[in-house]
Amino acid sequence: MTTMSSVVEMKIGAFFSFSHLLKPKPLFTTTKQSSRFTFHDHDKNQTSKFRIRSQVGAEKRTASIDSRVKDIIWPSPDDEIAFWNREFPRWDVSQQAPAEIEQDSDLMHIIHVTAEMAPIAKVGGLGDVVTGLARACLSRGHKVDIMLPFYDCIQREQISELELVTAYESYYDGNWVPTNAYRGVVSKIPVIFIQPSNHFFKGQYVYGCSYNELEAYLCFSRACLEWMQVTRTQPDIIHIHEWQTCALPLLYWDMYHFLSLKKPRIVLTIHNMEHYGECNQEQLSKCGLDGSIYATVEKAVDDRTIGHNPERLSLLKGGIVYSNAVVTVSPTYLKETLCTGWLANTLITNRDKYYGVLNGIDTAMWNPATDVFLPSKFNAQNMEGKKICKYYVQRGLGLISKGPLARKHINQMENKAPLVICIARLVAQKGLHLIIHAIKRVEELGGQMIVLGKASDGRVHSEFEGLANLLNQGPSIRILLMYSEELSHMLYAAADMVLVPSMYEPCGLAQMIGMRYGAIPIVRKTGGLADTVFDMDDQLHCETANGFAFEGIDEGSLNSALDRAFSFYREKPEEWNATIQKNLEIDNSWNNTAGKYIDIYNSVRTIMTVITRLSWSVSSIMMLLELVKSGHSFLVTTLSAFSLYLGNDIASLKLTISSC
Repeated sequence: MTTMSSVVEMKIGAFFSFSHLLKPKPLFTTTKQSSRFTFHDHDKNQTSKFRIRSQVGAEKRTASIDSRVKDIIWPSPDDEIAFWNREFPRWDVSQQAPAEIEQDSDLMHIIHVTAEMAPIAKVGGLGDVVTGLARACLSRGHKVDIMLPFYDCIQREQISELELVTAYESYYDGNWVPTNAYRGVVSKIPVIFIQPSNHFFKGQYVYGCSYNELEAYLCFSRACLEWMQVTRTQPDIIHIHEWQTCALPLLYWDMYHFLSLKKPRIVLTIHNMEHYGECNQEQLSKCGLDGSIYATVEKAVDDRTIGHNPERLSLLKGGIVYSNAVVTVSPTYLKETLCTGWLANTLITNRDKYYGVLNGIDTAMWNPATDVFLPSKFNAQNMEGKKICKYYVQRGLGLISKGPLARKHINQMENKAPLVICIARLVAQKGLHLIIHAIKRVEELGGQMIVLGKASDGRVHSEFEGLANLLNQGPSIRILLMYSEELSHMLYAAADMVLVPSMYEPCGLAQMIGMRYGAIPIVRKTGGLADTVFDMDDQLHCETANGFAFEGIDEGSLNSALDRAFSFYREKPEEWNATIQKNLEIDNSWNNTAGKYIDIYNSVRTIMTVITRLSWSVSSIMMLLELVKSGHSFLVTTLSAFSLYLGNDIASLKLTISSC
């Protein structure tokens, strides 16, 4: 008979002694939890309910903790090398892609043209999106390449199989610039690195170096198309991202399509509508186009400058007009952009080709069960590792008292102060005043908070630096004015809550990554945050509730969400843990999102296949217009969307169509 020490809690229907309990043949049954017993005494017809908290269970948990922590090198704020800068094992996330993904039947060649790619050239969420979408399409059987500037700051050891594949010349500013194209592999994704021999893309960073960035990306856009022409590469889809590559569809339809590139169709994803790619006609002309012909409302003029001297152009607007399909990164953000901002009229005009597709997250890169940056792994079935991650980060940042490691400290972490993290670029969009207020409010509520992010604005940096100097030596707050990929993984794993109080948020990845790592999101209800986080107090949608949301931009609205989250954490621990379990199982993977992009790719390919089988003489166009008059309204969309392909002036053609 096993002997164990137990803590016994008794709810007794009628008093009787422990000796009475030991009479022969007491009948008892166990509930689903083996620690709950019901004893029924047949002699006295009395029932007693016992809840036994067994030391054996605690010992098993402790043993599990012990087995995990024995090889961990515990960090300290006094370490010469910060714990996030230690050496980590090489991590090939491509090996973790799920093998059971069904292959698409109609395969295509997709080339992404982008300014960022994670992890080698990542500044914000754009790099994560490009890598995640590319990997998801590869896993579905498609051929995918990424074209990226060969920034000086890229660490070449992160690239495998790097080799020079093409030496060619590309036009820029009156000269044919010698350009090299290198091919390499990053996380099993083929990447083509474009390296012009001029001064562009030289420096220690992706952005913010001494060269003119707008002109650099104009040069890059032309060089990408020139490489496709020189190598006779004809992808089905050229997928461009943000304003940096929005000159490419202008160059394609008004130049390269008349040379040799006939097959590709252009898809533009807008990740943030606040960056317009403002330029003047002379700058656009440097890539070989006549900048003056785009200075019209129908093409690329910046509507805010109409009537000014000089009027300016917007590369983003030109990209919207000239691309075959335009995507933004969440359904709610699509609705918001159709209602606000100076580009709303352009988007409404092009509504028939404008889509809202929620981003995914790269579940191979963001996986707490395999993440090499974590001191201990965990998953929905075994959460012990998350407690260790929290203790590890707290210890490393001095948020927990020094002393010998005590396993009971880790076991009791869930009863300690909740840890809130905020990982964001420190710009106005992210709700700076709310982040600053949250720092104070979390401390008032007895929690801890870690802010990780960089500020490009000197004034913002100074303000947060002052807060860091004031608070970083205390027991509750750490403000780290930097970005570290390794530390961000550790913070998500350590956090109880992740705060995203954005003024606007096209999609947002932090809330989805947080849920993937067992952190409950607290968000402002806007854009993609509204599409992914559903409030715990919404009684009408209990089944989808997964976090806390607020609508206002004031401190009181944030206080309400924080107060509710802290109360829930402390007063309803079982429901809190159940929500964590549910969030860990949510599928925000790129495979779901990739399927929607594949549908968009196929839609522009299908329409163009029909069009290219026709002879586009003037008489053919007039015949089609007669069909429109006869009721074939679907041709309005076809002709409008692809008037550029026909070589006609877009304004006059749309005017003719609308008159029908």
